Amino acid sequence: MSEPGTESTPESTGDQLARKRNDLAVIRTDLANERTLLAYLRTSLMMVGTGGTLIKFFGESRELLIAGYGAIGIGAVVLLAGFIRFFQTMRRVRSDCQ
Repeated sequence: MSEPGTESTPESTGDQLARKRNDLAVIRTDLANERTLLAYLRTSLMMVGTGGTLIKFFGESRELLIAGYGAIGIGAVVLLAGFIRFFQTMRRVRSDCQ
């Protein structure tokens, strides 16, 4: 025999299941947000690397020198945008789950 008040009702089991599903959804969203940040980082690194290559190997051409510095600047902007998006999404997810 179980003690009074400790019986499991369908509502309490359903609530626990809903809470677990919500927790797992938050974890999936966090992981997706991290993957997106890594994609921004990868793109930024590629842009900076391309700009550095243009400057190093084609520096005597004025147009390619400008393109190289432009690619480095775009890479920095992409990285900044990625971090801003990451922290905004993280803050929004944290505030929604509380």
